[in-house]
Amino acid sequence: MPRILGIDPGSRKTGFGIIELEGKQIKHVVNGRLLVGDGEFSDRLRQIFEGLSDLIDRYQPDMMAIEKVFLHKNADSALKLGQARGAAICAAVNKQLSVAEYSATQIKKAVVGNGHAKKEQVQYMMAVVLKLSEPLQEDAADALACALTHANHAAIGNSQSRLPEGMRTTRRGGRYSR
Repeated sequence: MPRILGIDPGSRKTGFGIIELEGKQIKHVVNGRLLVGDGEFSDRLRQIFEGLSDLIDRYQPDMMAIEKVFLHKNADSALKLGQARGAAICAAVNKQLSVAEYSATQIKKAVVGNGHAKKEQVQYMMAVVLKLSEPLQEDAADALACALTHANHAAIGNSQSRLPEGMRTTRRGGRYSR
């Protein structure tokens, strides 16, 4: 039963979510976020590295999927986000996990069917797919969506999508059929 750790990186808060695959079924293991505050930037990177290292030790995922950096309006923010991603990737690689990277558009398209979906739509879909009764924090929902994207990406090649019937899409965004 492989476990996938999904990461929504951030320099102040990093979302995480772990799912476990049992055949075609997905089980929610844990989700949350690492809050690293407003201290020195180098200290925040250390906290991300150590927090994710501890999480990996505790839950023993087999692989990690992480959201790619995108440049929106502020180059400085993108650089800080890239460094936070680097700390997360180093934590995973240090624990011998393979790492897959997906853009926000790929993730939204995989779980909602629309690459420009709103965060609320991702939160809703992840709660539905994982049968969660508690509302998800944005960061945790994005991390779980990243993990699910990786599970689906690996499965589409062998016709075993883990999304429920009617929610499956191809890599081009059309409906997925067997």
